[in-house]
Amino acid sequence: MRIFCDQFLLIFSGFWGLTMGAFPSSVQIGGLFIRNTDQEYTAFRLAIFLHNTSPNATEAPFNLVPHVDNIETANSFAVTNAFCSQYSRGVFAIFGLYDKRSVHTLTSFCGALHISLITPSFPTEGESQFTLQLRPSIRGALLSLLDHYDWNKFVFLYDTDRGYAILQAIMEKAGQNSWQVSAICVENFDDAAYRRLLEDLDRRQEKKFVIDLEAERLTNMLEQIVSVGKHVKGYHYIMANLGFKDINLERFMHGGANVSGFQLVDFSNPMVIKLMQRWNKLDQREYPGSDSPPKYTSALTYDGVMVMAEAFRNLRRQKVDISRRGNAGDCLANPAAPWNQGIDMERTLKQVRLQGLTGNVQFDHYGRRVNYTMDVFELKSNGPRRMGYWTDSDKLVLIQNEALQSNESIMENRTVVVTTIMEGPYVMLKKNWELYEGNDQFEGYCVDLASEIAKHIGIKYKISIVPDGKYGARDPETKIWNGMVGELVYGKAEIAVAPLTITLVREEVIDFSKPFMSLGISIMIKKPQKSKPGVFSFLDPLAYEIWMCIVFAYIGVSVVLFLVSRFSPYEWHTEEPEEGTDGPPSDQPPNEFGIFNSLWFSLGAFMQQGCDISPR
Repeated sequence: MRIFCDQFLLIFSGFWGLTMGAFPSSVQIGGLFIRNTDQEYTAFRLAIFLHNTSPNATEAPFNLVPHVDNIETANSFAVTNAFCSQYSRGVFAIFGLYDKRSVHTLTSFCGALHISLITPSFPTEGESQFTLQLRPSIRGALLSLLDHYDWNKFVFLYDTDRGYAILQAIMEKAGQNSWQVSAICVENFDDAAYRRLLEDLDRRQEKKFVIDLEAERLTNMLEQIVSVGKHVKGYHYIMANLGFKDINLERFMHGGANVSGFQLVDFSNPMVIKLMQRWNKLDQREYPGSDSPPKYTSALTYDGVMVMAEAFRNLRRQKVDISRRGNAGDCLANPAAPWNQGIDMERTLKQVRLQGLTGNVQFDHYGRRVNYTMDVFELKSNGPRRMGYWTDSDKLVLIQNEALQSNESIMENRTVVVTTIMEGPYVMLKKNWELYEGNDQFEGYCVDLASEIAKHIGIKYKISIVPDGKYGARDPETKIWNGMVGELVYGKAEIAVAPLTITLVREEVIDFSKPFMSLGISIMIKKPQKSKPGVFSFLDPLAYEIWMCIVFAYIGVSVVLFLVSRFSPYEWHTEEPEEGTDGPPSDQPPNEFGIFNSLWFSLGAFMQQGCDISPR
């Protein structure tokens, strides 16, 4: 019986091979991965494993055999060597990631040798026949969102890894609508440069930002935004990527800034849920990056493998002979010797249409994604919320009647952190406070106020004493807040209940309630008592020093006048004796300016009165 079964299987296999042509049972595919793409490589391996192990009752199975190389994009020779290595192994298609340094090398080789490249990296604007771009363009969705928010003045932060396509589209729209756009390239910025840039933009009253950065640089940028306190109410950020839920925005959620973005992967999709169950069972030691949910680039990687598998199925149905690909030539031959079936492979790949982790996967004649849908999200106090979606045909569609969780139920399930400062009689420790726990350890006016507020709105709260014991001030050099204001700005607390003075600088980063205590600052003077004038009351208008200067000046002028009259010949004259007097004339000629007359003349001049004598 066993011999009969073996013979039957052998005959059936031969009949199947004659029916299906010379399609190989093992299909060689290539994989090129760059730095910091461990999770994408894990998704690549998982997709191949699931394809090779999934049963198919209608068609004979075939296995995908990957040949993977890790490339250093800064070394063009290494990129060339890796591609040639893939080509010499006889791969039918290559799944690869690139950046701005390697994109032209890979696309040029693919075009010359007719090898299809399936990539989740940023879309290129040039026409490359043998490149399939899994990542949809975000340009149309971003422009629609800018129109929805009616922005006419904002800052566009970008790097050159993703090309200038979005920048060019925004500038064209800005010229049409008279937008004021400040485009800044932050490719070579470090943390200090980010902080200087943000402070400069804050002085220019820039509150709206479009951030078009790759994941690693975006994380650094957001950390610096939080460090300088620009994640609070009054600021609005649009993340120009397709993984809004991949970004850690917890501190922005507490800070109060508006954050919007786009999400390509729908985690409520049954296909995504099923994959997540398998993803969570992976051993992170064997599959790096599996300890966190798959990013949108990992989902694109998974879909890329599915696209290749579906294309190979279609080729087998069409009975296209691709088995001769195993004898590959030299990729550096001059002239280039392209693969004969490369055009058939490229055409079949572009005809693939399937439902993947990123929704409908379909390509146009140029290998770009079409007929796709991306969700639009806003950051709320309880996390990201879907506000609508965008499609090629319908553009931006907002959801009006979505059932949202009420604020009351949100607050009931949370424990609000209330920061305060130890200062009597507002917040004090109770006697024997060691015997109590939590909020019962404290007493004072602010403690009672927090308790009444919690009862009124029905929330749970926890009192947290500010660690540094400060109210809150901003360092003039680092621009970092300390004290209770810092606790609020950096999301460590939601509310501060304390005797905190309202100032202009603090109001720029936090909101104040109406003050529960008024602090009146006045100028107090002693009520003057009426008194009778004394003998020397006339001296009161001037200080004693002034009067002394006047007296010394009066005496000094008089003495100088006396001395001058002694030396001047015009002040001396001879007096004739009067008639009837017998006395002889005086031997000493008389001088009218003696010391007493000099004093008298100076006094008359000071009092602006005349006198009988005057100098000659």
